[in-house]
Amino acid sequence: MKGIVLAGGSGTRLSPLTIAVSKQLLPVYDKPMIYYPISVLMLAGIREILIITTPEDSHLFKRLLGDGSVLGCSFSYEVQEQPNGLAEAFIIGESFIGKDKVALVLGDNIFYGNGLSKLLQSKVTVDGGAIFAYPVRDPERFGVVAFDKDMNVTSIEEKPESPQSNYAVPGIYFYDNDVVAIAKEIKPSHRGELEITAINQEYLLRKKLTVGVMSRGMSWFDTGTVDALDDATEFIRVLQRNQSTMIACLEEIAYKMNWISYEALKASASRYGKGAYAQYINTL
Repeated sequence: MKGIVLAGGSGTRLSPLTIAVSKQLLPVYDKPMIYYPISVLMLAGIREILIITTPEDSHLFKRLLGDGSVLGCSFSYEVQEQPNGLAEAFIIGESFIGKDKVALVLGDNIFYGNGLSKLLQSKVTVDGGAIFAYPVRDPERFGVVAFDKDMNVTSIEEKPESPQSNYAVPGIYFYDNDVVAIAKEIKPSHRGELEITAINQEYLLRKKLTVGVMSRGMSWFDTGTVDALDDATEFIRVLQRNQSTMIACLEEIAYKMNWISYEALKASASRYGKGAYAQYINTL
């Protein structure tokens, strides 16, 4: 399976923070935001990753992340000229995807929790589509999924007035190769965008959409607003301070996945100067 990080969009809800820089390059405590979705794909065992950015920010992402080789990964880049919807990622990434399965994670979503890697890895062999479910108090604000005891989806709705469950759909999706053809066939919504919900509904019609439930021990943040960004920053800060561990340290994940050697892990610390990130790598 290959992976895509969609790091486009204008980030207007975070303005003026995003006037001069992509929101996915903003800090979430001690790391750029994009480190977190990349870490999610890496935890799923995905090493070939396409990063889709805005045209004006592409060079900044390349400067930050390079080609991924220092992580035992392969990073490539494409641009989304206009924010035409999440589903456009599969059209932009068609040649990158090739004949493989693909996972999409949104560049402003942060996931953390015990058992997350195992849950993600359970979906990389998906036959059809796989989405995730996260319990929330206000499901009417989100895409909402309902499912049966066999984890087959029975309904999926976008911001329903009367939700059929309290499970929101967070910004990570796993699909087989049919997703490219499906994305090409869907029509723009009333917002003028190619909606990811339309793709999920097509898999639902085919009875090939399953769901993985994120348990109470897992956390999800959509950092698209200032308050949500602040909440995520505080969460990461407190957790790292109390547990003496680092969330989304890409080099640590690569080492634990046996993608890089111990020597390469230690050598990577020099890239980060004398900061806390480099100090953490040196303690591993």
